[in-house]
Amino acid sequence: MVGLIYYSSGSGNTARFVAGLDMPAQRIPVRMDQPMPEPDQPYVMICPTYADGEGRGAVPKQVIRFLNVESRRAGLRGVIGAGNRNFGQTFALAARVIADKCRVPVLYRFELAGTPTDIARVRDGLNKLQEMECLTV
Repeated sequence: MVGLIYYSSGSGNTARFVAGLDMPAQRIPVRMDQPMPEPDQPYVMICPTYADGEGRGAVPKQVIRFLNVESRRAGLRGVIGAGNRNFGQTFALAARVIADKCRVPVLYRFELAGTPTDIARVRDGLNKLQEMECLTV
């Protein structure tokens, strides 16, 4: 089974997207004093971007903290990025940064809370990924 781990700030855009997928998911908490999820299966991460105009700070600190633990990072199979196209080159930059650092693919990018088409495409892609994971076990 491929799980979902996601981060969503107070705006809730990423949380709304994940809710639309109607799949089990664990949330990386907004507050640093709350416990982190401890995935026990392979997972895909969904992460929004919070970069300045130069791309600094693209990956939320909570996500960095989560991925800094090797046992959590080991199950990462891919990243789905969220962002705002108004920010041009930094659109969904967090996904690219995470993918490069963790050597996994960027599977999809969507804007804000996504569209019904985005949700359908991601759900289909995650189901295909699930089938591939089953074949490799």
